[in-house]
Amino acid sequence: MSASDSIIGAIGRTPSVWLDRMVEARGLEGRILAKLDYLNPGFSKKDRAARGIIDAARADGSLAPGQTVIELTSGNMGTGLAIVCTVLGHPFVAVMSRGNSPERARMMTALGAEVVLVDQAPDSIPGEVSGVDLALVEDEAQRITANRGAFRANQFAHTGNTQAHFDTTGPELWADSDCSLTAFADFAGSGGTFGGTMAALRQRNSLLRGYVVEPTGAAALAGQPITQPGHPIQGGGYAMPELSLLDSDLVHDYLTISGEDARETTRALAREEGIFAGFSAGANVAAALQLLAGPESGGRIGVIICDSGLKYLSTDLWDAG
Repeated sequence: MSASDSIIGAIGRTPSVWLDRMVEARGLEGRILAKLDYLNPGFSKKDRAARGIIDAARADGSLAPGQTVIELTSGNMGTGLAIVCTVLGHPFVAVMSRGNSPERARMMTALGAEVVLVDQAPDSIPGEVSGVDLALVEDEAQRITANRGAFRANQFAHTGNTQAHFDTTGPELWADSDCSLTAFADFAGSGGTFGGTMAALRQRNSLLRGYVVEPTGAAALAGQPITQPGHPIQGGGYAMPELSLLDSDLVHDYLTISGEDARETTRALAREEGIFAGFSAGANVAAALQLLAGPESGGRIGVIICDSGLKYLSTDLWDAG
C-alpha cells in the first residue's frame, strides 16, 4: 500500500478479527467478527462519517473553503471532524456535554478544535449523558452555528454519514468475513453506521439480519417505555424515538444491553482478546453473544469496535473493583 498524502487517507480499511476465544469460553456455537475501528486515526469509527460529511459538503458547495464547521458530539465525531478539518483548512468547533469523559475534550483541543462544554441537566449524572442533556447541547450548537455563519455537520441527518459506511464499512466487513456473515449488530447513536453498513451488507446477502442495540431502559427505537434515560454507554442510546439515517426496513429486531453488561463485556474483550475498547464496543459484543445464545446460534455476526478504551480512563469502565 502506498503512502497517503495526509492522515485523511489513513481513515478506514481497519482490520477485523474473529472473537473465537470469547465465543468458545461461553460454550456458544458460531463466530463473531469484530471490525477494529478504534484503530482509525481518531481512535473511533466516527472518522469515517466525519470524512464522508465534509467531503460531500465540499463537493456540493454547502461548505465553502475556509468556512467554520460546528457539530455536537460525544467526543468521537468531534475528534474525527477535528482531524479532517485541520487537514482541509476549516476551523472546527465541537459542542459537547460535560457528562462525557474529559479525555475527549482534551484530544479535540490538541487537534486544533475549539471545544464548548455544555452543563448537564440538573438531575443528570456525570458520565451518563441522556437525551435531555443532548438537547441542551443541540440548542448551543444551533446558537453558535447561527452566530458564526458556520456549516453544521449534523451527523444525525447528513447522508454523508450513512454513505461513508455504505461505501467503506459494509464492503470491508463483508470481505473480511470471506463473504460469510449472517447478521450484523450495532449500538444506535446517530444510526449512520447501522444504516450504511446494513444497506451494503444486504446488497451482498439479501437474507442477512440486522439488529439495532439500545441500552436497557432507553430503548425508544424499539418502542419501549423510557425508564432509564441516563446510562454509562457514551455515544448513543439517547432515547430518540426516530433516527432519520436508520432505515427500519433493514432492522430484523431490536436488542437491549444493560450498562453493566456492556461494562463487563468491554473488560472481557481486553482480558480475553487483547482488544482495549470503549463502552459501545462492549455493548455490540454483548449483543452478538446474546444472539449466538439465541436466534443466531451457529451464525456469523459482524460488529464494530467503535472506539478506544483510552477515551474512558477517567470513568468507572476500568476501575479495578
